[in-house]
Amino acid sequence: MNSTTISITSTPPVPTVVRGDSAAGIHQAREAARAFTDGLNPAPGPDMADTLVLVVSELVTNALRHGGGRYTLELSAGPDTVTAAVSDPNPAHPRERTPDLNGGSGGFGWHMIRRLTHHLTITPSPSPSGGKTIHARLPR
Repeated sequence: MNSTTISITSTPPVPTVVRGDSAAGIHQAREAARAFTDGLNPAPGPDMADTLVLVVSELVTNALRHGGGRYTLELSAGPDTVTAAVSDPNPAHPRERTPDLNGGSGGFGWHMIRRLTHHLTITPSPSPSGGKTIHARLPR
């Protein structure tokens, strides 16, 4: 009798860090999130990858619009989760506002982020200049 053992290993990916300070940074952050999920082993399903790209896009957009005009995105993964951490120089926490259904001025992002993530935390920056980091965790 011939016995075969199959071993599937999960390689912890190296965290990905992206920095931006303009609207072009939103596209760069989306591309980094997509490349990050494509490089995971085992790869997450396409729905999870799309959700991560959307969450990253919203977090980065909010950092640029409301957080001081620049951001640092760090993507990391564990065996069961993927985390997007977005830092910006504004210490103020995001606030929910009523979405603008007619004028196109936004208000949807924070609602979406809260709904799509498994766990969401906001931590103040340890730097003397202030700021915060929003950690959005999604199930892998």
